[in-house]
Amino acid sequence: MSFLTNINGQIYILAYLLGSIPFGLIFAKVFAGVDVRKEGSGNIGATNVLRVLKTKDPKLAKKISILTLVGDVLKGIVALLVAKYMGVSEATLWGVAVLAVIGHCFSIFLMFEGGKGVATGLGVLAILIPKAAVVGLLVWFASAKTIKISSLSSLLGVVSVFLASFVFYPNIAHSPVAIIVFLIIYKHGPNIVKLLRGEEKRIV
Repeated sequence: MSFLTNINGQIYILAYLLGSIPFGLIFAKVFAGVDVRKEGSGNIGATNVLRVLKTKDPKLAKKISILTLVGDVLKGIVALLVAKYMGVSEATLWGVAVLAVIGHCFSIFLMFEGGKGVATGLGVLAILIPKAAVVGLLVWFASAKTIKISSLSSLLGVVSVFLASFVFYPNIAHSPVAIIVFLIIYKHGPNIVKLLRGEEKRIV
């Protein structure tokens, strides 16, 4: 029980629970009456929300996908801001970041299923290693505009953040960054298989 009464333990639980909130599922159900887990790729992230709802109402699809993206980014950021307000150590902040991403990828509210962690991952990394996160966002944006494959753009973006972290932040412990990047790559497993087969769909 000491873990539950310890401030670090409480913040870790909060980070996981915040990360677990499935905004894509909630917004799509509330505003469009659609369960995105049963359509498209079945993912709860902004990309699948956009794809699924685009066939029903393109304008609404864009709004809900943006809401989903913002919600997924903010839940990791909010967890970190709360932790910072409580005055915890840098090591604890990194633990919060990792747990927020784990929550998104393996949500307690979805029987430990979840999204791919890109938005939440980039959100927490933007707080902790902002320069590297900017590099990742630029790579993601350029890839999305040219390659137009969401999964590949996301993978290139997060790998770029990891590599840039060594350039801009050589003295930090890089293992939490590696864990976050690994989680995102792991959750993209089916997409990677499709990419290798040339079957991954482009964003239209």
